[in-house]
Amino acid sequence: MKNIKKIKIHVKNNHWAPGSFPTDEEGEKNFTITKDDFDKALEKFPEVKEKIEIFIDWDEENFNSSMANSDILLTWNFPTSNIKKIAPNLKWIHCVSAGVEHLLPLDWMFDGLVLTNSSGVHSKKAGEYGLMSVLMLQNHMTKIITNQKNKKFLSLFSNPIAGKTIVVVGTGSLGSSMIKLVASLGANIIGVNRKGGMVEACSKVVTTDKIDSVLPEADILYLALPETSETKNLINRKRLDLLKPSCGIVNIGRQSAMDYETLCEKLNKGELAGAILDVFTHEPIESNSKLWNTPNLVITPHVSSDDHGSYVKMTLDLFVKNLKLFISNKELVNKIDKNLGY
Repeated sequence: MKNIKKIKIHVKNNHWAPGSFPTDEEGEKNFTITKDDFDKALEKFPEVKEKIEIFIDWDEENFNSSMANSDILLTWNFPTSNIKKIAPNLKWIHCVSAGVEHLLPLDWMFDGLVLTNSSGVHSKKAGEYGLMSVLMLQNHMTKIITNQKNKKFLSLFSNPIAGKTIVVVGTGSLGSSMIKLVASLGANIIGVNRKGGMVEACSKVVTTDKIDSVLPEADILYLALPETSETKNLINRKRLDLLKPSCGIVNIGRQSAMDYETLCEKLNKGELAGAILDVFTHEPIESNSKLWNTPNLVITPHVSSDDHGSYVKMTLDLFVKNLKLFISNKELVNKIDKNLGY
């Protein structure tokens, strides 16, 4: 009987490097995909396992030679130049993160090539981070932390979050996971998205071009946006000026959506209550960055949606779900729109 050609999957892990992904040694441990990880993910699917072969690699050590006959690429990043020539059999790329801005523009994608991401896989963790950050702002924790640094013991009283208005810009899996948790505490949620489609637990939703009409209502502005041409500098100086001085800000999407320079200015002048930032264009942040010394600002090192010890498992669970669809020649989930960039 003639042997049936197996589907080859190239797994490209990355050694950590500043400004890349992962950004440190701990991140490398958390995000590395091993053969054992794959075996565990396929334990219940022997019919899938027998149809594939897996090549685990690091960086670009064997990228060109392995991709010459690979059908699927599982990775965070890769050299996109001449990808069709390098990988003539390539049919599907899965990005292990939710954002794919590091691969933009997607003009390197050739006809028939599918790109998927891990959007939604880590939404539970992101929702809990969002709840934490919203409650921190409501309870003046950004100011309290600054006071602690300055050895100031000042009483800062607060109220429950019920009745406060949270404007959520970006109501995808990350934003909506926070919305459900905070809405249950009685907060008023206003959503902002591209189409204006209703979102569960929002009192109303407006399209992005109407954002100026709701920013003055915000007690907390919550950003959970991908990086696209439409989202870059969306929250600029003009829009930051629309916020009331008692407003707090959270950003778990991408730095490119907000003018951090102006944000720092306003925090220094006391024109905003506080901010919690989890995302930065260059990570890790440079030691001389003004962000470190900005008052009432809490910095978290891009951890809002990264589950400790289970990131790889959840990513592979989604990947295997799609792999079964791929083998059956069915539509994959989490497909990236080439034109929109998400």
